[in-house]
Amino acid sequence: MCDDTKMSESGAERNRGITPRRTVCVYDCRPGSNAAPPRTLDISEADYSGFLRALRQEFSLSTNETFVISTTDRGEIDAELYKELVDGKTLHLFESADQKLTAATEERIEFLPHYHTLVQCGMYEYYASEGQKALPYAFAELIDNALSATADNTGIRSIEIRLLFDESQGGPAVVVMDNGCGMTSKQMNNWAIYRLSKFIRENGMKREESGYVRPDPVPRSLNSDISYFGVGGKQAVFYIGQSVRMISKPAGSPDVHEFIMSKEDFERKEMNKEEIYSGFIRNRKPGDFSHVKESEEQFLRSIVTEEEGKESFTAVVITGVQQEHVSFLKHNYSLWTRELAHTYHYYIHGVDGNEQKKERINDHVSNIDIQIVLLERSPRVPRVMNLREVDNDMQTLYINSSFSTFEFKATGVGESLVEGLIRYHPFLYDRETYPVDPYALGPSEDEDEDCVILNSEARGKRPIFECFWNGRLIPYTTVSEFEWCARPKKAGAVPLECYNRISGVLFANDRFQVSTNKLTFMDLELQLRDNNTIFKRVHNGQELRVNIQREFTNWLKECNERFDKQVMFQGFLGSTTRTDVATKRLQSPWAQFHTIKWDGKTYKKGQCVKSVKTNPVFVGSIVKFLLYGEHEGDVYGTGGYVQIALEPKELYDELKIIPISKIDRLAAAATIKKKIEDELAKLPDQLRLTWPEGNAWTENEARPAGTPMGPIKVEILNKKGDSMSRLPVAGTTKKLLIELKVVWHSPKGDVQTNSHIGIHSSKWEYWFKSMENLSKLGQYTLHLQTILSDNSASEWAGKRLPNHTLKFSIKEGEAVSFVLGIISSPVHVGVPFSIPLDFRDEFDYPTQAPCDIKPQLECSSLQLRYEGISIGTTCVIKNVRAMGKISHQNKMYTVKVHIPGLKQDSQSLQIVLQPGPPHTLVVFPEDLFSVENRTPADFRVEVHDEYQNITTHPKLTVRCQLLGAPDLPVDVVDCSNTGSALLLTKPLLLKTVNAEQILTAKFNIPNHRTVACVERRLRVLPSSRISRLEIYRQEEGSDDVMVLQNAERIDWTAGDTLGSLRFRLYDEGNRLVSLQPKLTGMIKVNWTADINAEELSQGKLPPLSVPSQAQREHFYHVSFHDQHTVNFSFIIVPRPDEPERLRVNLSQSTVKMGEILSGNIYVDVVDQYGNKTDRLNADVVKTLSVSADGLDKSALVIEWQASSGQFSVCRVRFVGGTPGMRELCFKYQAMKEFVRIEVTAGPPVQIKLLEKPEMPLQVVNGQGLDAPLVVQLCDEWGNPSPDQRIEIMMKPLMPQLKIKSLISSQPVDSEGKACFVLETISGPKGVHQLKFLGSFGRKGIPGPVVKLNLIPDPNKPVELSVSYDSAATLNAGDIFPVFTVMVVSEEGTPVRNICPANLSMLLWKGTVSGSYPHSTASTLKCSKRKDTEKDDCFCFRDKQIPELAGQYVVQFVLALDETKHLWSKQTPLNVVANKAVKLSPEAPPSTPVVSNSSNRTNRTLLDSFNLKVMDQYSNAAGERLDGKVLVTVKGTGDVVLPVFENGARSVSYSLTNGETLITDLALLENSPGVDGAEYILQFSPEIHQKSVTIAPYSLPFRFCNDAERQKVVVSLSKKKDRLSQTVLMYREFFDTNGQLTSELECQVRDATHKLNELKPELTKCGLDVSELTTVSTIEKVIHDKKAILTNIENQPRRKCSISDPFKGSPQVLGKVGHLALVEDDAAAKVISWHLLGDMDCVVTETTSAAKRIYDDTQGRQQVIPLETVFWRPNDRPLPHIRNGSPLFCPIGNPVFVKDMLIFPEHVESCNKVFASLLGDTILIDDLDSANDYRRGVVQNKMQCPTLLTRHGERIRSNGKFGGLQNKAPSIEKLRGQVFGAPLPKEHNHIRHQIELLQQCRVAMQKASEVRSEYNSHLQYLQSPEMKQKKQDLQQQEQELRDLEETLASTPTRPYAVRVKRILEPETLEPSVPSKRSRRKTRKLDS
Repeated sequence: MCDDTKMSESGAERNRGITPRRTVCVYDCRPGSNAAPPRTLDISEADYSGFLRALRQEFSLSTNETFVISTTDRGEIDAELYKELVDGKTLHLFESADQKLTAATEERIEFLPHYHTLVQCGMYEYYASEGQKALPYAFAELIDNALSATADNTGIRSIEIRLLFDESQGGPAVVVMDNGCGMTSKQMNNWAIYRLSKFIRENGMKREESGYVRPDPVPRSLNSDISYFGVGGKQAVFYIGQSVRMISKPAGSPDVHEFIMSKEDFERKEMNKEEIYSGFIRNRKPGDFSHVKESEEQFLRSIVTEEEGKESFTAVVITGVQQEHVSFLKHNYSLWTRELAHTYHYYIHGVDGNEQKKERINDHVSNIDIQIVLLERSPRVPRVMNLREVDNDMQTLYINSSFSTFEFKATGVGESLVEGLIRYHPFLYDRETYPVDPYALGPSEDEDEDCVILNSEARGKRPIFECFWNGRLIPYTTVSEFEWCARPKKAGAVPLECYNRISGVLFANDRFQVSTNKLTFMDLELQLRDNNTIFKRVHNGQELRVNIQREFTNWLKECNERFDKQVMFQGFLGSTTRTDVATKRLQSPWAQFHTIKWDGKTYKKGQCVKSVKTNPVFVGSIVKFLLYGEHEGDVYGTGGYVQIALEPKELYDELKIIPISKIDRLAAAATIKKKIEDELAKLPDQLRLTWPEGNAWTENEARPAGTPMGPIKVEILNKKGDSMSRLPVAGTTKKLLIELKVVWHSPKGDVQTNSHIGIHSSKWEYWFKSMENLSKLGQYTLHLQTILSDNSASEWAGKRLPNHTLKFSIKEGEAVSFVLGIISSPVHVGVPFSIPLDFRDEFDYPTQAPCDIKPQLECSSLQLRYEGISIGTTCVIKNVRAMGKISHQNKMYTVKVHIPGLKQDSQSLQIVLQPGPPHTLVVFPEDLFSVENRTPADFRVEVHDEYQNITTHPKLTVRCQLLGAPDLPVDVVDCSNTGSALLLTKPLLLKTVNAEQILTAKFNIPNHRTVACVERRLRVLPSSRISRLEIYRQEEGSDDVMVLQNAERIDWTAGDTLGSLRFRLYDEGNRLVSLQPKLTGMIKVNWTADINAEELSQGKLPPLSVPSQAQREHFYHVSFHDQHTVNFSFIIVPRPDEPERLRVNLSQSTVKMGEILSGNIYVDVVDQYGNKTDRLNADVVKTLSVSADGLDKSALVIEWQASSGQFSVCRVRFVGGTPGMRELCFKYQAMKEFVRIEVTAGPPVQIKLLEKPEMPLQVVNGQGLDAPLVVQLCDEWGNPSPDQRIEIMMKPLMPQLKIKSLISSQPVDSEGKACFVLETISGPKGVHQLKFLGSFGRKGIPGPVVKLNLIPDPNKPVELSVSYDSAATLNAGDIFPVFTVMVVSEEGTPVRNICPANLSMLLWKGTVSGSYPHSTASTLKCSKRKDTEKDDCFCFRDKQIPELAGQYVVQFVLALDETKHLWSKQTPLNVVANKAVKLSPEAPPSTPVVSNSSNRTNRTLLDSFNLKVMDQYSNAAGERLDGKVLVTVKGTGDVVLPVFENGARSVSYSLTNGETLITDLALLENSPGVDGAEYILQFSPEIHQKSVTIAPYSLPFRFCNDAERQKVVVSLSKKKDRLSQTVLMYREFFDTNGQLTSELECQVRDATHKLNELKPELTKCGLDVSELTTVSTIEKVIHDKKAILTNIENQPRRKCSISDPFKGSPQVLGKVGHLALVEDDAAAKVISWHLLGDMDCVVTETTSAAKRIYDDTQGRQQVIPLETVFWRPNDRPLPHIRNGSPLFCPIGNPVFVKDMLIFPEHVESCNKVFASLLGDTILIDDLDSANDYRRGVVQNKMQCPTLLTRHGERIRSNGKFGGLQNKAPSIEKLRGQVFGAPLPKEHNHIRHQIELLQQCRVAMQKASEVRSEYNSHLQYLQSPEMKQKKQDLQQQEQELRDLEETLASTPTRPYAVRVKRILEPETLEPSVPSKRSRRKTRKLDS
């Protein structure tokens, strides 16, 4: 096969000698070519033009015929592409570029294997196994290609595998289709080449080539970059079948490319000796299946048909599928699809996998859709499986059975990265949840028994980690474990079975090599086990550099405690707090339970158990079970506690809490019960009670008050029935006494009435005498209690001694008197009430009433009777009634009650009697009475009871209903409080009452239906009120009367008066009512408020003025107002009067000059009131004339509007003149009218620049213009045109010019102006043009062009230049070399005005990461500049190098403002280890413990122990240090030393590159040594380099004589190590707090000192320090001072208005006018005039700066460089002073002019400049004084300089004065070229005060903050938490001392037992027997 050949130039070709042959194959694809065969053209000697000529000649193409010649990938051949054509290239001839193929074409390709086939042929190929299990991974290779092809899809990435097993359609076949980017013909050719990987393949013409670009890192490396080696696809298709057809359509191409490879074709070519690795690519249009044979592969037609409409795709069609594969794919469909789902699990489900327990987050949802379709012969239904639906692949099972995840990362050499996950599958309830592979094979029969892990459930022997590469499973590589997560050999804090409950996943990136078939990793595990591999914990997305083994162990321990459920707790009893727990945070919550199920047994509350491994062993009953945490209901846990009450309780009144694991499960219940019973039988059991006199009191018996009780005899018996008087306790005598108590249970509490102590007697036992004081009623209890004689205790050993209780009661006796109870008051007449009776016995206790009592009732003036007596718990006289007439309410009556037969038989009571309930309604008057219509009627009503007493009652309302006419009112009155009332009805409003009318009033009480209704009659008479009003007109002296009708319409002349109106009044009976002033005063009219009362009393109405406007109707109203209103109205319609004047109406009063006034002008002829006349016609048009200044009469039109009766004037136009008001005159007959029209500027046609400055404008790059640019819009006459529709745009004429402005275009304002503020202007240096244009629609308006001269900004930082000694070695912990930073400006010069506080140095560990620092970078501040250093550099010196060696990065940053920063380039630094000083391990090991045992494991000191040569900071510093390490045993004192194996006293190990590995270090069997003694292993390095001294490393270890002792000491040593570490942490914590306290104390002192220093300065400045006590007060004073300062600054003062764009440029001081200030106005005027020619001269420091400005301004700007100015310091006095004495006495106050100048900055330079400009010029008051002064100086033979006067005159140095040239003009005529005035001195004083106040505020804030922080810290140190930590430290230190003493003591056997008990878990820690006891690691909260 020929490689692509580049075409070279002719000269190069000649040098090569022989030109290679080059031909192309061209298909004529133009319409009408009829599938012509290809033609071959030889183009070896032809250039591009010759090729085109040959093409035209070969295909007979005329010169004017267009065509396109392209490659099969539609790449059009041009001169450049022609050079890249290779021999045998196939081309297409088209009419146009987008023409479709008319017929299929073929392109010959070659696919010789690449040379990689040889160099990588040794790699193991998985297909050689020929196992059916490998078939899914063959499909995986094709899916890999599809994933890579669809990687750039934005939508769904569709991949489909079709299994076409229908033989009738040409099967069996396998089709893999995707919707990816497709393949060009070149890419298809590359695919065919074996071993052509993506890194070396070419994908097209060279100008289209883009080399392989590694994808950006993504989580889990899911980058789809898994089509890699150019091997898997070919191997896969030929493993599955015998032939493959590749069909692909690339994106953007209309053609489909098709290529076939088959085993049959290879064999045929080999047989015919043809080129095997060659073939053809068919190029065709989509959907063209003409090449498919109908008899074969019918399924292919449907696949080709599906091509239409697809943008791009690839289909891999595999035929000749082996029959065993077909069988496997059919029968194991679920198995191999599950394997594929497992392989691509994270591509299908996203980075979190198929987590079914949580809701999906959209960010992690995958868009990959992989579908498997199995099509068999009909009628079998097709099987469809989407891999997303598979839910039993192993990763899904792992994810959904796990409860917690441990994430980590491993980084190695280069960019190699592994992301790892470890999942925990807990033991739940009764089973392991670690998932089992449903398709996994069981264990083999010959499995090695020695390798079986104890817990064969869960993971068993399976490896922990499955391995993924670029997100895809590598199935044949697993990682069993890492050292930090491996199952330990000995049990520790975590039960060993927990290590079998973890599964894991490793996600490796492509930096790890895999085999070409992607079945195995080449070096993954080897790299991960490399020492340079760094493992980091990933928690909440953050990488943590921690001890990975410790973190993993803590996580595994937490999982065990949180998730494993092995003990079932049942019967939840609530939560409680345990105060017996020492750690406060562990005191709550504790859940309480009734029952547990553990190890197949059930333990319940109350069950007796026996303890084990406790001292002493005890028995007791279960009280409750305790489990730490928040729980409710039944729950599983890993362990807990049990609370036990010791038995027998009579001897052991004690509760104990022990771990559940200490319950003895082997103890029998019978043994426990018998032991308890034997102890109980000897104790007192009961009391026996007897009554010697036979008057026994029984339980709950009731006796009358005063009955005696006793005597009583008592005996004490034990369980055997024997009498006893002492406790049967060995070694002591305890007598027993009997205590008797009688307790009365009174309502207020128990009262003890009797108390006696009985002493034992041998004759009468315990005897108590009779008690006769039982007289109080209630319940009693007799208590007999056995007590101890020595302490009167009633309990023994937690159990109450025998006692006896007798309950009885005392009741009342017979009745002897009675008492009347309270009755409800008051009592109502006739209403029954009751009288209660209370009977008493002789003790005055309430008692039962006697039988057959008959009470008698008596009362004067009232009759009393009752119904009967009710006898129950109380006695009541029922239904007593009182009857009679009462004189007044609330009267008191006395009632006497007499009961015969009692000692006290009479009692009296008083009652208050009130009227009874309503009974009768009474209404007054009772006879007929009269009422006038429209007036109310009144009645008197009363409510009586049954005995005619006026009574009251709630809701006692009397209702009155009038009957006899419609719409009569209903009235009510309330009698609830009085019983009577006056009822006044509403006025009667009958409509027509011409005669009297009779009505009926009906009264009733609605709420009392039993009270009878009452009726009364009344007569209604007609009303005498006014009811009608009549209006008429009658002239004086005339009898004619015109009566107006109501609402009548009347026509009348506008403006006339309608008079002589009169009125009459009529009442309800239509009777004329005489007019009285009282009545006429109620007349109102609506046309006037001024009414003559006298005329009104005569019946006359005021005259009516008709309105002057004849536009509408007018309403008039007359009314009479009494209690009701009588109305009368009429309407007047005004009519126009005679014509009198003109009226002009303008629709528009404004017109633009030159335009026609919009709208018409209407002229009306009106009367005197403006009413338009109707007497005109069209003939009067000729008589109307119009005139005005500038009126264009030729365009004027006047018309008559007949419809409206008015003149219409239109086409009014004004030309010429200035805008303003014009007067328009209208004349008709003798009438004239004038109107004003405002004429505005005409349409805009030009734009002018107002206040045009001198061009070009000087602008500093990046800055703006001081003054805005204002443009004016004008018409053709030059008038300003305020047309706000015009938008003016500002446009740079050069694209390099960048202008930042608030607006770049804007409409003009109301004056036609537009203002453009140029904030910043940037661009290349030089002159630029800025143009203004106006636009309205498509119309453009030309504008001016502004020239801008851009000057570079010398103060704008653009770069940070960093320099340092890069050759210096950076040793850890030393000092960095000095970093020098220069801030470079835009001009390239250093920027000096930078605050060092804004410059920072950032340092972090890592590699260069781009433009910005890492988030963990530390910040270092700039150092103070030394006097010897330049002021244009900033130094960072004395910065300490980090103590940890490695790669670091330094970067510098300048804070320009709060948001903008300038960053330097990142500089990598290599920090190396310091001087080697010691030999040490990377992490401190635990203390080894060995024993003198035959078992070598017990004698082994170190299995594998790595030591390195390190510097003082523990960095590996042993590079190139070789030698050996000598290991010896050292001891304290004269002790026997153990020896190593083979009896050696020392062992040596080689030291290479500063590192040694100590392996398999053990003691000799039966080695000498002291049991329990501590020895030291000393590792002494011996280095070949003699100049290096390394300190040895010592490791203590313990020596024991036996294995049992060794176990104890191992545990003690581990505990000591843990305690030592904890104590160290505590001490460091407290040391840190102590240092912080000292620092805070120092800060408080400094802040207070600073504040005290400022107070005298504030007082000196005139501020009252006593008022400045708070920050808010200081801020208020600052605010007030700033307001004063602002007011001073805003006051008008003299300023220099000369523009100075050069100020601020490097080496430029500015213009002369801006360099000095003059305080006196007169002096400022004359000095400025004197220097007028030099005021705008620019002063520079150097000639080069002056030349630069000169060049930039084309020589127009005058400059003066300081380095060319001659200046000699001159402190000479005025000329009239010689040798310190005046020659004469001058007048006029002479002074040097230069002394009048004030320089704000550059004082020295300004002195030099103005000394050169002014010389010795003198300022004096006036001209006379000046002449006098000059004469005096000259007469003394002295040279007199120029004299200036404050009045503005000048006398030159030659004596000339006078004339305009020597007279200063007014200051206004200087046009701003004048020296400015300085701010008043008060300004500087206030400014100084503000600075001091601000310093005081900052100091006060700092002092307050520091003091608050200090107090808070002190409070924290005294907090309970800190006290607890101190106690914990003391406790830990004591435990550590105890342990050290224990380890140092001589062991004994009992001691060993005691040590075992010490090592047992504390009561705080849960324990389960199946797990080893462990101690929780305590963490310090800092």
